[in-house]
Amino acid sequence: MTEAAVEYDVVVLGAGPTGENVADRLRSLGLSTAVVESELVGGECSYWACMPSKALLRPVIARADARRTPGLRQSVQGPLDAEAVLAHRDDYTSHWKDDGQVSWLESTGADLYRGRGRLDGPRKVVVDGPDGTRHVLTARHAVAVCTGSRAVLPELPGLADAKPWTSREATSAQRVPGRLVVVGGGVVGVEMATAWRALGSQVTLLVRGNAGLLPRMEPFVGEQVADALTEAGAVIRQNTSVAAVERDGGTGPVTVVLDDGERIEADEVLFATGRAPRTEGIGLETVGLEPGSWLPVDDSCRVEGHGWLYGVGDVNHRALLTHQGKYQARIAAAAIAARAQGVPLLETDRWGAHAATADHAAVPQVVFTDPEAAAVGLSLAEAEAAGHRVRAVDYDIASVAGAGLYADGYRGRARMIVDLDREILLGVTFVGPGVGEMLHSATIAVVGEVPIERLWHAVPAYPTISEIWLRLLEEYRG
Repeated sequence: MTEAAVEYDVVVLGAGPTGENVADRLRSLGLSTAVVESELVGGECSYWACMPSKALLRPVIARADARRTPGLRQSVQGPLDAEAVLAHRDDYTSHWKDDGQVSWLESTGADLYRGRGRLDGPRKVVVDGPDGTRHVLTARHAVAVCTGSRAVLPELPGLADAKPWTSREATSAQRVPGRLVVVGGGVVGVEMATAWRALGSQVTLLVRGNAGLLPRMEPFVGEQVADALTEAGAVIRQNTSVAAVERDGGTGPVTVVLDDGERIEADEVLFATGRAPRTEGIGLETVGLEPGSWLPVDDSCRVEGHGWLYGVGDVNHRALLTHQGKYQARIAAAAIAARAQGVPLLETDRWGAHAATADHAAVPQVVFTDPEAAAVGLSLAEAEAAGHRVRAVDYDIASVAGAGLYADGYRGRARMIVDLDREILLGVTFVGPGVGEMLHSATIAVVGEVPIERLWHAVPAYPTISEIWLRLLEEYRG
């Protein structure tokens, strides 16, 4: 094995969207940067998450919208062309080749090291390449861990041998399973149930407990998504737990055994049951941290007790979303560069360039089901649990003129959470066709702490669904 030692200002572990953005911003600030990647440059989002899942879902949503539009519905009553949808998905993943992403990363001026990287004490990263070479990278200022997260599988009898789907297999499958069991009612579960049901699978969705679908959002969101999935032909079973999984030789039909002994046979089973940090095997133990653990960080994404180590994106467990990881990347890079130059940071500056404050109470998220769900900030339950004196203001989106023009039989609901002491918004939730594109206005209102009195002067265009803002404000005033 050949070995080479190189020094950089910063070493970045992981070349997903977060790591790419850390490197890009650091290079623009004049710091030499190395990026280490063991899989594909572009990471989970580009190949197994955001891009392929939305490529699968876009035709589903477009067809649903067309079926609700006079003059179009009779033309789109047939099934989706599954082969064309999967081919479109493959194009969006660049057929799981990262040449384009590599070219972009190299254009930033960062150096890419292929292979498995691991910490070897403070500010040192060892990279074992696939060709047998070893590089020892020393960071003058910082190491940023941006290795993301992975799907978690529960410990169930027979599960490992049954070769279940996780989110990766669900977004990259090359054929439509005739029967699909989905375990888990969170974002991955409902999005993949939506996609594969529309592509022709008989979908059974199993949800443990009675909290419903999308339990981290307002309850009415999960109710509307569940109603739509049921109308589309999916079977949803709550209060249902899996006790075991059986599959002879890992091929052929799979049998899901429930805790009451009932057996459900399918062609594939998807477990969408949570995420864990990809921090095992990266040398955390060499710097006094637990391998496989989430990394506790401050608002600049610096790991607590380690002035040179940063945990950015999913690994810090603050907000497991691509856009939040990229946001944190900008914050962390600015903080690293400032500290490298000896610039004192205002650690308590909640609106500064070095503090990822949006992670606390202003995280936006869109769930690309039919209907779409979109939310930012706190739900009613979260606001009350945090001790705020609040009021939830609800309105039926179908009552807005723009909704009827958008789709016949439009069904949707909006809620804003008002802080009664400051009269600002703490959270906003929408569910309904097309609501994802309205979320940024809500995000600005929440992040900017725009007073209710000021929001009256943000006039929504008529006739658009955005007129829901006016109706919510009117409902609040009474």
